[in-house]
Amino acid sequence: MNLIGVDVGGTFTDLVFADTSSGRVLTHKVPTTPADPSKGIISGIAQLCERHGVARAGIDVIFHGTTIATNAILEHDGATTGMITTAGYRDILHIGRHQRPQHYSIMQEIPWQNRPLVRRRHRKTVSERLVPPRGDVLEPLDEAAVRRCARELKAAGVEAIAVCFLFSYLDPRHEQRARAIVAEEFPGCFVTTSSSVSPQFREFERFTTTALNAFVGPKVRDYVAQLERELAAGGFDAELRIMASNGGVATPAMVAERPVLTLLSGPAAGVIGGDWAGALSGRRNLITFDVGGTSADIGIVAEGRFGEATARDTWIAGFPVLVPMIDVHTIGAGGGSIAHVDGAGAFKVGPRSAGAKPGPAAYGRGGSRPTVTDANVVLGRLDRAHFLGGGMPLDEAAAHRVVGELAAQLGLPLREAAEGVITVLNANMANAIRSRTVQKGIDPRDFALVAFGGAGPLHGAEVAELLGIPEVIVPPHPGITSAFGLLISDLRYDAVRTAFQVSTAVDLDRLNRDFGAMADELAGRFEADGVALADVGFARAGDLRYAGQGYELRVPFPDGPLDAAAIADAFDAFHALHRREYGHHFAQSAIEIVNIRLVGTTGAPALGRPAPPTGGSLAEALVRTGTCSFRVDGVLEDHSTTFLLRDKLPLDTPIPGPAIVLQMDSTTVVPPRHALQADRGGNLVIRRIPA
Repeated sequence: MNLIGVDVGGTFTDLVFADTSSGRVLTHKVPTTPADPSKGIISGIAQLCERHGVARAGIDVIFHGTTIATNAILEHDGATTGMITTAGYRDILHIGRHQRPQHYSIMQEIPWQNRPLVRRRHRKTVSERLVPPRGDVLEPLDEAAVRRCARELKAAGVEAIAVCFLFSYLDPRHEQRARAIVAEEFPGCFVTTSSSVSPQFREFERFTTTALNAFVGPKVRDYVAQLERELAAGGFDAELRIMASNGGVATPAMVAERPVLTLLSGPAAGVIGGDWAGALSGRRNLITFDVGGTSADIGIVAEGRFGEATARDTWIAGFPVLVPMIDVHTIGAGGGSIAHVDGAGAFKVGPRSAGAKPGPAAYGRGGSRPTVTDANVVLGRLDRAHFLGGGMPLDEAAAHRVVGELAAQLGLPLREAAEGVITVLNANMANAIRSRTVQKGIDPRDFALVAFGGAGPLHGAEVAELLGIPEVIVPPHPGITSAFGLLISDLRYDAVRTAFQVSTAVDLDRLNRDFGAMADELAGRFEADGVALADVGFARAGDLRYAGQGYELRVPFPDGPLDAAAIADAFDAFHALHRREYGHHFAQSAIEIVNIRLVGTTGAPALGRPAPPTGGSLAEALVRTGTCSFRVDGVLEDHSTTFLLRDKLPLDTPIPGPAIVLQMDSTTVVPPRHALQADRGGNLVIRRIPA
């Protein structure tokens, strides 16, 4: 099969072509087109095909990681959204849980109140009521009221409607009927229900997730449809698959219905790509460190398994999101991050970014603010003639000018100011990694740091040193590792149901019925995608907690009919997991099964391992010897530095730093007192030289 992966970042759009039969791999980067990302995608794919003689009609599948939904939420630039909900519950979206993001601050922003997804005048109520535990109808749905609300919202100019009823996770019939009525009264409106997006308890999180789905729905739906049209018009007859936040890919139809699934589309692909790269060198405990032009994304892979975010941890732009997601932590730190002095006189780097336009001053596109990329140019760590393989010569004078202006503002010499930018950025990224490791009881010294993205290899070694991480792995194509992750992602769908059963009175028949119904639901989705059920694998899990606890831990459930022995094994696994997570467990306490989950996946195309590198010699790899600035023992000094071509590096040969390794999609920095080695898996491995 011929596959193309396309990952749209804040500055560049990364592309990779792979022929699974021959093992041929091609890479390409083009500037992102923020106003319409599809233009950059089509242009990039066309350029890659023309440059390497790849027939457009011969491409079988195009995998795409998109930031459309994420950006719409971050920029609060979504559709005018309405809501129809149960009478008496109009203000759930505003009230939340009476938990402020910062408990003790009297000056803080409450996102769901300051930036409402649905304004109060667009939140309508109707009479209906289901009651737990079975979802019995206490009050029937007032269909006439639903029609009236739909007409009012249509007249108010809303573009999307979220239907959110109390206890609909127990029985979706009222929401489904309301959705059908809205579709009759308001054709063309994007309509979504909480039972189809996130059929779980916790009304605030479920309603907010559904409102997010409606808020980004029209934009994502239109974008995916436009991309499909433009691909067809460009002569590409490939299937399109969109990366989802759960670590799998979905069809355009599924994404158009549930765009909230794509909120961490690109970062999720990065974790998968980082895990793939670590496996090439036999490393299974990894911290993935994906640094692009705008953001840094951090994920944890333990024993080859990446974690899924829990209901208490999953937030986008301050809003809770109750859908399956790989646990990825994102901060505003990247090559385009702007260095500035704030109103209180503090020196900061990010989170604002120069983005793709105008970009850093060094790009020569009119950028006038000092960025991390400009600081690296001033320090000599980026080579003017080899940036993007020579496709984008750097404007060194512009970089010196803007960093010089910052230095004057700070009262520092030029290189001290540039090094200060790097130091602050590295500290920000190290602190973000600590929040996902040390603060969760994980020792980062037991992991390898996989540094990728356009800027990850520039900063990986110095960030690892701050954390005591023993080695840094730089993948074969670091700048497009997220695009590689797209190519090895399964087609995956999730189903979840709230169970609420206690270990002292488990209803095995009900659990088995619910798992069977969920399997039928997922089977229908795969069949609609043209996937044979024989090619689908299913995995079960449950969200468990001790009775009275507020949050759950996820425990695998066995396949096949559940009996008393299987449930007892699951409870034992929960005790063990609780002990690992919190250092203790309560063997005599009742356990509550809160949610049950089913994941269906089809195998990704087999890319296999890349062809082993042929290697070269140090003499062949040497481009030049230059001067770079590094801080050693607290002193910033110029150091004689070798500039090396990656594809010519000798294999299994330690090369002491300082060194700069050049390739088309990224630049790797090897600081003093570190050594670099190109291994036979295709990775670069950087380790600190013992004193």
